[in-house]
Amino acid sequence: MLSTLSILDIAIILIYFGIILWIARWASKNKSESGGAVDYFLAGRNSGWLVIGASLFASNIGSEIILGVSGAGARGNMPMANFEIIASLVLILLGWVFVPFYLRTGVYTMPEFLEKRYSKACRSYLSVISILAYVITKISLIIFAGALVFETIGIPFWTGAIITVVATGFYTVLGGLKAVIYTDMVQAFILLIGTIAVTAFGLYALGGWNHMIDVITTASAHEGNPPTKQFFNLWRPMADTEYPWTGMLFGAPILGVWYWCTDQYIVQRTLSAKDVNNARKGALFAGYLKLLPVFIFFIPGVIAYALLQEGAIDFSMENADQALPAMINGFLPSGLKGLAIAGLLAALMSSLSSAFNSSSTLLTIDFYQKYKPMATQKDLVSFGRIATVVLVIVSLGWIPFMKSLMGGGIFHYLQSVQAYISPPIAAVFLFGLFYKWINAKGAIVSLWVGFAVGVFRLVAEFLSNEGTIQVNEGSFLGIFLGINFLHFALFLFILCAVILMVVSKMGQPQPVAMLELVTFQRRSERPKVKWSSDATLTVILIGLVLALWWLFSTWGIAN
Repeated sequence: MLSTLSILDIAIILIYFGIILWIARWASKNKSESGGAVDYFLAGRNSGWLVIGASLFASNIGSEIILGVSGAGARGNMPMANFEIIASLVLILLGWVFVPFYLRTGVYTMPEFLEKRYSKACRSYLSVISILAYVITKISLIIFAGALVFETIGIPFWTGAIITVVATGFYTVLGGLKAVIYTDMVQAFILLIGTIAVTAFGLYALGGWNHMIDVITTASAHEGNPPTKQFFNLWRPMADTEYPWTGMLFGAPILGVWYWCTDQYIVQRTLSAKDVNNARKGALFAGYLKLLPVFIFFIPGVIAYALLQEGAIDFSMENADQALPAMINGFLPSGLKGLAIAGLLAALMSSLSSAFNSSSTLLTIDFYQKYKPMATQKDLVSFGRIATVVLVIVSLGWIPFMKSLMGGGIFHYLQSVQAYISPPIAAVFLFGLFYKWINAKGAIVSLWVGFAVGVFRLVAEFLSNEGTIQVNEGSFLGIFLGINFLHFALFLFILCAVILMVVSKMGQPQPVAMLELVTFQRRSERPKVKWSSDATLTVILIGLVLALWWLFSTWGIAN
């Protein structure tokens, strides 16, 4: 693709890098009154709703998600888009339920909140699990996807990987969270403009929406091609092996609660808010933005499939994740092509900078400060910068192993770790807010049992798929591994919730004074209900989600 880029495209990409680095430099020089660690790790706790919402969106939308969702569109695998829509509802939960507790306690990290609610053991568990998951899976996958994006524009894999890590690591070290969230805000809008341009020009080149439907319908008559309704239906039967509607409706939200409401990688943006109102509005704004991927990531994949059927573009359906780059290369005019590539790079860099920053925050606050309580604010910031540099170096060193692992199945299963360990964490956070009698012993037992069950499923699934162990159909292990992963998430969440409650009931509740800031408090008088703009925005957002669920179903355009 590099040979097809004009001087204008290359200039736009270079200007994008220049703007990002300038913003990072500006953020590093504009310190808040609080200064020190609060300034570096939480942007001075002075962020407004716009930057918080845009940063939440940009941090979540990495190149791997854009390529993956558009690839799902090309394969007619629309239920994958439901993860994006369900995130909008979970973000409502973040803004209304979780954020007030996080800001009230003044915590820097999610493990720190677990210590305030339960114990040091719970804090240590979440700190270690989070850092390992970030370094081994999240950071590695983002870098790998970024290098693949560079490959699509003609830049060698290794060159792209090094450019990605060094450039992102540089401005993350330079300005901390403030640099991250302000660059995220710009990157979010560059990403939106670029992907909207791809959608519009692709549909125009195809001849409009109706012609696209005609092409897909004609193609569906050929064996092996998916039926037309499969491209526009979010819901599949309960017996579906990949995305049953029961798993999507009840299992996916559990993963969403962990990711959007308890994961440092995401929640750190809301911790930087100047107040609860801005944090909540930021979460709601991100909820509205999360409705867009259906139209700007998934639909372009469907358009690419139709263009492929007409012979207008060329990519392999065996590697459908290349659908979006193929469209960028084939249909965008000079200038917009550079903007679209900048959008892919923006998605990549915002996700990577968030991973670097959240990991360094955990290392600094949950380990360095814990073992060196007399450390000054300057010491904390210095260690945070060093930690980020170390993460950059480790990430570069991990790339050779990561590239070889991607050839087999192990990296896919490393990614699955997050899905299998999230239900116990979600249960401990969620029930801990509502029930004061749930104690630290119940929490740590629930976390470890949930972790053991999840890892057992992960390892057994990997060994079975690799042929290392033989699993007989109808056996206990066969039935256990046959459970859909979303149904498994629901099962594990319920198991952990039961363990959490039973073990807590067998012990003593924690001191009431300790729970005042970390649990819901009953009021002697019923509070007066005041309708607010946030409530209005919430109702509208729920209405839009329901409308999309209806539109992309057998009652809507998939009939």
